[in-house]
Amino acid sequence: MYENRWEVKLSLLLVSSLTIASMITISASLPDMSRDFSGYPNGQALVKLSLSLPALFIALTSLLAGGYIDRKGRKPLLGVALVAYALAGSSGYWLEDLYAILAGRALLGVCVGITMTIVTTLIADYYQGAARQRFAGTQIALMSLAGILFISLGGFLADIRWDVPFLLYLFSLLILPIALRFIREPEMLAEIIQKTPGGRAPREIWLVFGTVMLMWILFFIVPVQIPFYLKSLGVEQNALIGLAIASSTLFSAVASFFYARIKGRLSFARIFFAGFGLMAVAFLVVAFSGTYALVVVGMLLAGLGMGLLIPNANILVMQLAPPAVRGKQIGRLTTFWFLGQFISPLVLLPFIGLYSLETVFLGIGILTAALALLFLMSSPLWKKAG
Repeated sequence: MYENRWEVKLSLLLVSSLTIASMITISASLPDMSRDFSGYPNGQALVKLSLSLPALFIALTSLLAGGYIDRKGRKPLLGVALVAYALAGSSGYWLEDLYAILAGRALLGVCVGITMTIVTTLIADYYQGAARQRFAGTQIALMSLAGILFISLGGFLADIRWDVPFLLYLFSLLILPIALRFIREPEMLAEIIQKTPGGRAPREIWLVFGTVMLMWILFFIVPVQIPFYLKSLGVEQNALIGLAIASSTLFSAVASFFYARIKGRLSFARIFFAGFGLMAVAFLVVAFSGTYALVVVGMLLAGLGMGLLIPNANILVMQLAPPAVRGKQIGRLTTFWFLGQFISPLVLLPFIGLYSLETVFLGIGILTAALALLFLMSSPLWKKAG
């Protein structure tokens, strides 16, 4: 079967890698961007918004993209989205006006909303059972490894000038011919949709969507606030800041790579418990750290937690969504995923204004620990899901 060819799998993984790159590539540039755009009203807040703004447009676009690909097929939008990704992503290098840069970031989000929904739906179409669990874990692992590469390169390039990392978004043009050549429509898609019109997902799927949004609200403080926290600790090299954030991504890849093996032993609810538990410990370590080394330890633990949570949520939605509305439900998953990323700075901003970052990290650690315990206690309710 063509979906088992290594070229097809590579194409899916390469397109997936663009998602995390869209968000964190410019993370190490934020402090220097804030300095250069300090003359703008609320300049620092707008610069931080540039990191999370794509998430809003990913969320909005995914809702539309999911329904469209259920009706018209998975592939038609892919090529256009990959070209537009390069143009919108790199616009931060060519533009000098902060508001124009924000507009480019918004268009980048539209492109990612399309590509992410398409590629995740194709994984659900192509693979079943244990094969789906393995590939979904591999997908998140490779996304994490790509994040390491992009954020590390972004950190080094930011030491040249803060706008140079924007050029990394041109990578999508290298992926374009590979994706168009090897990604195909699922052979039985039209027949499946005809046989199962008007399929509905169970109501439990909304609990998964809510969980996904909440976990990203909590975790997205890492790329947004850790650079500023490390600066306050006296870390001046952007490369070191980039490496600290990339360390969480590395361990996210490790956890995701072993997800299928872990899922063979634990239920969905127990994996949610483990993931949120690791994140809770991570934020508590950062809260009491005071040193670069301990912040890195916290980043490693946070990465392990997210490396379990992301594929766990993805697989659960794939399992709950009927084939006829799979694109729509995965579009909703993507929407809640990136809606959480977008509103994270907005939710946390009042607390950051009132309290120190150490206190904010402490509060997030306590809240995340409570979530972990909630999943542990509610484990029997998820038995039907697996």
